Amino acid sequence: MAKNKNARLIYAPLGGAGEIGMNMYLYGYGPEGKERFILVDVGVTFGNMESSPGVDLIMADISWIQARADRLDAIFITHGHEDHVGALGLLWPRLHVPVYARRFTTALAQGKMERAGLDTTKVIETDPWPKKVKVGPFEVGFVPVSHSIPESSSLVIDTPAGRILHTGDFKVDPTPVVGEPFDPDLFGEIGREGVKVLVCDSTNVFSTHPGRSEATLEKPISELISNASGMVVATTFASNVARLKTLALAGKAAGREIVVLGRAMNHMLSTARATEVLDGFPPTVDATDAQDIPRRNLMLLATGSQGERRAASAQLSEGKYLGFELKKDDTFLFSSKTIPGNEVSVARILNRLSEKGVNIIDDSAEIYHVSGHPNRPDLARMHELINADILIPMHGEHRHLSTHAALGEEKGMKSVIAPNGTVVDLTGDTPEIVDNIETGRLYLDGTELIGAMDGVILERIRIALRGHVSVSVIIDEKGRPLGDAWVELQGLPEMTAMPNGLAGEIEDELGDVMNRADRKVLNDDDALEDLIRRTCTRTCNNAMGKKPICSIMISRLAD
Repeated sequence: MAKNKNARLIYAPLGGAGEIGMNMYLYGYGPEGKERFILVDVGVTFGNMESSPGVDLIMADISWIQARADRLDAIFITHGHEDHVGALGLLWPRLHVPVYARRFTTALAQGKMERAGLDTTKVIETDPWPKKVKVGPFEVGFVPVSHSIPESSSLVIDTPAGRILHTGDFKVDPTPVVGEPFDPDLFGEIGREGVKVLVCDSTNVFSTHPGRSEATLEKPISELISNASGMVVATTFASNVARLKTLALAGKAAGREIVVLGRAMNHMLSTARATEVLDGFPPTVDATDAQDIPRRNLMLLATGSQGERRAASAQLSEGKYLGFELKKDDTFLFSSKTIPGNEVSVARILNRLSEKGVNIIDDSAEIYHVSGHPNRPDLARMHELINADILIPMHGEHRHLSTHAALGEEKGMKSVIAPNGTVVDLTGDTPEIVDNIETGRLYLDGTELIGAMDGVILERIRIALRGHVSVSVIIDEKGRPLGDAWVELQGLPEMTAMPNGLAGEIEDELGDVMNRADRKVLNDDDALEDLIRRTCTRTCNNAMGKKPICSIMISRLAD
């Protein structure tokens, strides 16, 4: 590729750098202000009741690249996890560019486009390395890596200013059960051809032991299931097709029929079969046909390893689910790691299971789960194989990025810590932070996408913390109050110790205040609304020490 001396090569993460999840990374090449771009991954994270009540999904705000969509050439998806592809159907209408992915990921991505009513042909299936896709000034190849979902890929991004290797999520696993093994010879060959920048997964930088292979789980899981009495239930990430196969084969070897519970898990398995990345999975039994099978001969694979309230695991912990009910001495295996932030939700399920007398096996001893990400020795191996000039850590919180950057510096690589919004110029020998772009979050609230700064979620949190008072007053033709104010409380106690309750107390106070109010105040909606709000706040604060949110409706009768 011919290099333009006036052009620059830049990297700008919009999500996934300084956090785990919601991955979205921009690469640009061209004269400053005229760069052509590609976008790598369009992921989501999930809302929670503490910081984003009622929110279904959270994704990076793409306003910056949306404003430059005429210079965006393509989107590349490294693999099918929700934190890498989950926002595609929601954000693609704002960008309108081709999407490239490998076969299994393409099937998942096309499903998201179809459910959003979009053209599925815009997602283009691509063969793995050494095939390359040429878009604008970029040539991009999908290099197979092992991970906890089939057909994950690192990306080789060739530009006129040099080669970038974007690792995506990966692990150094020679025997991944399902999917391709990590090939050190292939990565070594790519490295020997010359790599300018390594943009690398940082998730497990604090784990100092080498990562274990997926194949090492077969023996302990088989022993656990063989020795279990009663019904066995196992949960893991629905996308971890290899783990589902290991669990199912172990259950079958122990003489148990396999039942798969949960839409996401069934969807992943059917997609894996359709795209021919899964073979040897034992036959399963439909939930309705399993009711007459003795409990000691049943094994359920259930969604909800992260405590999701509507998933199969949560439903089983609460009571019956599709005719199945957990009982004393049944076994429940969490073959997964709890993602930070989900501890409370998972603990809620664990406690409910404990109350039922269920034998709970979690992964606190790291026996029944292995991570899909590289530990520190695995990162060091990738560094050595690629032998890049520059290291940019990604996919991690700030402490992960800074620790990984220091690891790279120790090995002689120039490193830079680049959290979301950082624009890094990679043109020269040393990475240089040259700009910061405004980044934020978009919330999927029901069916609507709203900005984090729109105030909707903040107002919802304020109402949840402080309660809500609705007030309605009527002003007659002469500008005087007509009857009493009407008050309704939400999220506030009735205060039964008061003769007329809290609502009645507020109504009485408003009646007194408004009857004494100056005609000028009564004739001015803004002034009257302020008087009502101050009265509500004072009354509630005196009664119970709370200052609720007040909504006020003023109706005026025409002359």
